[in-house]
Amino acid sequence: MDTAIRQLPQMFLAICFFHISEYFLAITIHGRRNVTLQSLLISKNYIVAMFFSLLEYLVEYSFFPELKERWWLSNLGLFLVVIGEVIRKMAIVTAGRSFTHLIKIRHEEHHKLVTHGIYRFVRHPGYCGFLIWSVGTQIMLINPISTVAYTLVVWRFFAGRIPYEENYLRRFFGNEYGQYAQRVPSGIPFVK
Repeated sequence: MDTAIRQLPQMFLAICFFHISEYFLAITIHGRRNVTLQSLLISKNYIVAMFFSLLEYLVEYSFFPELKERWWLSNLGLFLVVIGEVIRKMAIVTAGRSFTHLIKIRHEEHHKLVTHGIYRFVRHPGYCGFLIWSVGTQIMLINPISTVAYTLVVWRFFAGRIPYEENYLRRFFGNEYGQYAQRVPSGIPFVK
């Protein structure tokens, strides 16, 4: 029961750290008046997904407690949570004011095409980091249903968001973005 005892506190800490650090980075970079809960993408769907994940954990823990004792799998999930968090925060810090939680549909003077740092390897490291983080939270809890659901839902969200966002990035940065997109992967599997 040692593994199961630490899973929920780790999940709680992962969620708190993720959102509190996102909030403070957003305030630091964009200023307090430009940051709202809406800009941090905390939606009803996100809360429902977190609730479902907790419900799955509690039901499985009640009926199949041995499932939650696969320490190596839980530790793999924790590792993914940390890696996803680091990738996402590197994306935010590297992009600075060019990183926003909401897609910009108008080019602003401070909005620059960032192709250095982690952006040399992945066009959308913030999305890549979130995908790894969110799936990692479910592996950490050893939630098989939520692991599959989170993977599919988050992937689908970004598979729709990336082409929409890149439409504007091509308008803002023209051929420079087109060349960048040809040589650097999106960071989300099967999304060019």
